[in-house]
Amino acid sequence: MERVVVLGGGESGVGSAVLAKVKGFDVFLSDSGKIKDDAKATLAKWEIEYEEGGHTMEKILNANEVVKSPGIPDNVPLIVAIREKGIGIISEIEFAGRYDTAKKICITGSNGKTTTTSLIYFMLKNAGLNVGLAGNIGQSYAYQVATCNYDYYVLELSSFQLDGMYDFKADIAILMNITPDHLDRYDFKMQNYVNSKFRITRNMKEEDCFIFCEDDPVTIGQLEQIVSRAKMLPFTQKNSTPKENGAWVGDEKMYVGMNGDVDYIYLKELALQGKHNVYNSMAAAIAAKAIKIDKKVIRESLMTFKGVEHRMEKVLKIKNVLYINDSKATNVDSAWYALDSMTTPVVWIAGGKDKGNDYGPLFNLVKEKVRVLICMGVDNTKLHRDFEDKVDMIFDVLSAKEAVQKAYEVALPGETVLLSPCCASFDLFKSYEDRGRQFKDAVRAL
Repeated sequence: MERVVVLGGGESGVGSAVLAKVKGFDVFLSDSGKIKDDAKATLAKWEIEYEEGGHTMEKILNANEVVKSPGIPDNVPLIVAIREKGIGIISEIEFAGRYDTAKKICITGSNGKTTTTSLIYFMLKNAGLNVGLAGNIGQSYAYQVATCNYDYYVLELSSFQLDGMYDFKADIAILMNITPDHLDRYDFKMQNYVNSKFRITRNMKEEDCFIFCEDDPVTIGQLEQIVSRAKMLPFTQKNSTPKENGAWVGDEKMYVGMNGDVDYIYLKELALQGKHNVYNSMAAAIAAKAIKIDKKVIRESLMTFKGVEHRMEKVLKIKNVLYINDSKATNVDSAWYALDSMTTPVVWIAGGKDKGNDYGPLFNLVKEKVRVLICMGVDNTKLHRDFEDKVDMIFDVLSAKEAVQKAYEVALPGETVLLSPCCASFDLFKSYEDRGRQFKDAVRAL
């Protein structure tokens, strides 16, 4: 019996272990940290052997193959040891893809991927299709492949998930944009990160579709080298020339064309407002049109979609001050879009674990829109250095509650308090979701 070892006992790892068990492998799961109680219950239910709080090398190095959770970097000693033994290491996505015959719509990008993924899923559900939602969002893809039977999957894929992908193939691949992010995991080399994102186009054939942003210089710069055989479907807000295939904007409308058949919707009718959301809506609409979803369903979905938690989520208005939770903005580009969409003076809450950020692109926006900066992180020296001369006031806090309290004290009527951190959450919080929920709880408690 072949032995599969799964590293990491989170959502992805437990799902992979269950799938390996269902497919008849000898399975062992190992986590260097503590495994949550609900995950342990799942492992017990499926009778999967596991360990936590450290790795037993002899139980790992006898594997035929290792499925690695996306959070584990490639340069840790354990991974190096596995490689030296010549044992193959793959991602959950690669593993689950082997056993999945569903059509796969896969979305990646530095920003916008969760909103776009959720919007496509919403459209497919509205069209009455039998569809699963997985990847970097929702329940583990491997667990769903083990326990469900879908005709379609909408998969949000991070660069870390793509890194361990070799034979997996998307039927429709969407690349939203590429801006510097997670460079700490890519030897601080942008090209390594770019190559990782483009892995989403691996193995694609002529009948598959590649949807990409024509306005993103990094993407366009790579197309020549990396292009697959798939059908190319660009989207743009800068070039209003009609396209036979793709999406564009003109006279306050968003147009989507497929084989010369063009539909449109007025920009003001889109449920998701703001320039970045027009990109998300375009990418989703092209994908839906590519799988021949009825145009009425596409239109109604674009008009009624509610948006994603922790992404420009309006929490409450208190004393004529609006509080917005954009905790999912974990990089500079995300925060740029958030600040760009602001129409009032801003009290900006930023900070956290810096992933090698260059804050330069934000300088002009911050000067123009931000009155007060509240730094919520363990080490805020870089934020102070870069923004001290661009805002009226700057404060340091060590919790969401403290940040909201300080914002409440300094915000003036008509202003917006924006949590758009620009950084990862791991210095003070468990995750960006934890950060966003603590922020919302603190606002509601005012």
